[in-house]
Amino acid sequence: MSRYSAAEIEPKWQKAWDEAGVFHAERTADKPKYYVLEMFPYPSGRIHIGHVRNYTMGDVVARYKMATGHNVLHPMGFDAFGMPAENAAMANGGHPKDWTYSNIDTMVAQMKPLGFSLDWTRMFATCDPEYYGQQQALFLDFLEKGLVYRKNAVVNWDPVDMTVLANEQVEDGRGWRSGALVERRELTQWFFKISDYSDELLSALDTLDNWPAKVKTMQANWIGKSRGLQFAFSLIDAPHGHDRVEVYTTRPDTLMGASFVGISPDHPLAKDLEKSSPEVAAFCEKARQGGTTEEALEKAEKLGFDTGLKVRHPFDTAWELPVYIANFILMDYGTGAIFGCPGHDERDHEFATKYGLPIIDTFLPTEGDHDIQAAPFVPTKSEKVRYTRLIAGDEVQTGDEAVNAAVDFCEKNGVGHGVTKFRLRDWGLSRQRYWGCPIPVVHCDACGVVPEKKENLPVQLPDDVSFDIPGNPLDRHPTWRDVPCPSCGKPARRETDTMDTFVDSSWYFARFTAPRADTPTDLTEAEYWMNVDQYIGGIEHAILHLLYSRFFARAMHICGHLPETAKEPFDALFTQGMVTHAIYQTTGTDGRPVYHYPEEVVLANVGGKQRAFLRENVELWMKSEGVSSEDDPLFTAAVAEALIGTEVTIIPSAKMSKSKNNVVDPVQIISQYGADTARWFVLSDSPPERDVEWTASGAEAASKHLARVYRLAAELTDGEADTAGSDEQLLREMHKTIKDVTLGIDSFGFNAAIAKLYGFTNTIAKSKAGVVAKRMAIKTLAQLMSPMTPHLSEEIWQTLGGEGLITEAPWPQADESMLIEDTVTLPIQVNGKRRGEIDVPKDMDKAEVEKLALATDAVQRALDGAQPKKVIVVPGRIVNVVM
Repeated sequence: MSRYSAAEIEPKWQKAWDEAGVFHAERTADKPKYYVLEMFPYPSGRIHIGHVRNYTMGDVVARYKMATGHNVLHPMGFDAFGMPAENAAMANGGHPKDWTYSNIDTMVAQMKPLGFSLDWTRMFATCDPEYYGQQQALFLDFLEKGLVYRKNAVVNWDPVDMTVLANEQVEDGRGWRSGALVERRELTQWFFKISDYSDELLSALDTLDNWPAKVKTMQANWIGKSRGLQFAFSLIDAPHGHDRVEVYTTRPDTLMGASFVGISPDHPLAKDLEKSSPEVAAFCEKARQGGTTEEALEKAEKLGFDTGLKVRHPFDTAWELPVYIANFILMDYGTGAIFGCPGHDERDHEFATKYGLPIIDTFLPTEGDHDIQAAPFVPTKSEKVRYTRLIAGDEVQTGDEAVNAAVDFCEKNGVGHGVTKFRLRDWGLSRQRYWGCPIPVVHCDACGVVPEKKENLPVQLPDDVSFDIPGNPLDRHPTWRDVPCPSCGKPARRETDTMDTFVDSSWYFARFTAPRADTPTDLTEAEYWMNVDQYIGGIEHAILHLLYSRFFARAMHICGHLPETAKEPFDALFTQGMVTHAIYQTTGTDGRPVYHYPEEVVLANVGGKQRAFLRENVELWMKSEGVSSEDDPLFTAAVAEALIGTEVTIIPSAKMSKSKNNVVDPVQIISQYGADTARWFVLSDSPPERDVEWTASGAEAASKHLARVYRLAAELTDGEADTAGSDEQLLREMHKTIKDVTLGIDSFGFNAAIAKLYGFTNTIAKSKAGVVAKRMAIKTLAQLMSPMTPHLSEEIWQTLGGEGLITEAPWPQADESMLIEDTVTLPIQVNGKRRGEIDVPKDMDKAEVEKLALATDAVQRALDGAQPKKVIVVPGRIVNVVM
């Protein structure tokens, strides 16, 4: 064996795997199945080191499960629809399809050299007509089962991207891609009835034992089950036929602090008022310019319009409250109306202060007094409530008692009732853009909304579109838009909205089980492969993607496309941390920050501190001073003084971002070190659920270690004769390492498993065992490393005479008898200071242990001829020598 060359060895083994078809998954009855899936990527055009970490984790699991006798499905695809492709087309004059498929080709070419155990024969992109045609079939099935419907709704409108955004796609009141201030508009939209499954989606979280608790909590909070009071304020002089204002609240214990009633600009009462009042109409129009997320509403200036109307308080009919139209109330949350309690709500306090409304305290403070006029007292449910105006006397209640008292009072007096509600709203899926899955319905003046016939699917996107005019090109494409009605044959118009891209990723895991089927799934294949045994992806998808997928699995089951057992599609979920990298920053002549790529910077340890300098400055200085390289001792000794004032600011452990130029290109890493080094490093440096910082020194250290493993194997060629040695201790360590690494992989403790492999490598290097024992140990080491470093492991396996491919070899099993320790290592302390250690049989007599300890060179030197006053032997623990 010569020096390890990743550039030669890695392609050789990738070719061998391809030719053997070892990763091609087919249904079989003689093995248990295992489905491992990483969240598929968007085809941005370049993979980054975060992709490498994510897919390497999945690959470790897939390869390990193959070795333990499982029939593994490990597929890959691309989440390919969305605005970036349209933005690229608008910027560069191309077509979204060309941009997308070109990027997919590039990313596949970047991923394959990493040696992932992917079944590439199952690959698809969500923009493939074969895929989105089946998605359209699902839509029609959902429509037939009443799982999808159409209604008018107030939506988030991005005025730059000219499309609807989900609440979760609005960040700080702006569109997540365009950055434009989002507006509220009322449009006719398609919705999935996800809210019908709120209770089931919530309760089923308790069955997901192998999901992170954090993710389940985030989903539970998003679904938002609450017990509260549904009641009505009666309107005085009921205008326009409105005699009541319905309100839902989870804090009826604060009703005695009410000082106003607020309604949404989109409330039916507000809409009626604006028909006859230009002032109301102008205010409502302005209010609709704001965002629709809770975060945006909290940050926005609170604006109100006094309608002049009054309502009666349900607890005291003589108590009248003014009715305001307010910009911070949404129609699709609760009833579109609230009672304002400024004494105990920050938003209401801001509003009341602005408009001079009363601020009433209803709570008894637990410690001292509070100035309710200056700031609200936001109570917990453990605070005490006084009900002097609700209940006779001066009765005080706390928490749920107070809530229940308010509910009981309203129910007894016929003004309300206790109800359970959910925060989760139906999923609006309509998007006004081109590059998405067309919604397969036709609008006919005679027949109304008509589903497209399944035999006409897919409804394909037209290729001849342009993006020179803002808005949806499908609206301007008459030969695509104008079609005969599928029902009556008269002229009709296609739906020009396309589906939210979250739809595309809400069922792809099921399609992977039969990606070429003529129906959304092949139920036989789905029954075999589902569920996903291990799903891996970022915590940023904890709510939307995972929640939508859980709903889709239920809907697909209802429509006959998934078995009952797949209603929860992901048995286990792991959310990995990010790969971070330092940001290197200087200040430009305009005072703005300038970000530098890692290769533009030289790092030097100066005065015990790591400092960074621009490479161009360093190279000029080195040339002028005659310093030959950055390893030259003169470099770090003089660089600080010579380059002072030109230092680059280092911002450590920052999220990788193209805008900050702190990205690491995996292609360059593979070219420099090889794929196995990249794989080993991203797994070894940090627990997988935490962030890991990519450093050049870390990659270099990983590369050197793998080269060391290769050299150890090279020393044990078949031609060498065996020698006598201490084989047993090496084999014991081997079996202990098998057990520890297996446990590490099983528990997603990849870094802990690698730490054991480092230790076992050192044990092999220092061992005096014979060649046969060492060869066995190195072959086992290669097997244990193969999920992480498959190419190096294949090379060592072949060289040391392993049968077939290591990828197909069974996982080594620990011999339990070899794990039983017959000896124990006892530390020796002299006057409380550790002086050495001895290895003794576990059952050795105390007197014999004492003799061995006193005979050691370290103890003899410490005693210096004197006799110890006392020797204390703690069996199995320690020996203490007292002088």
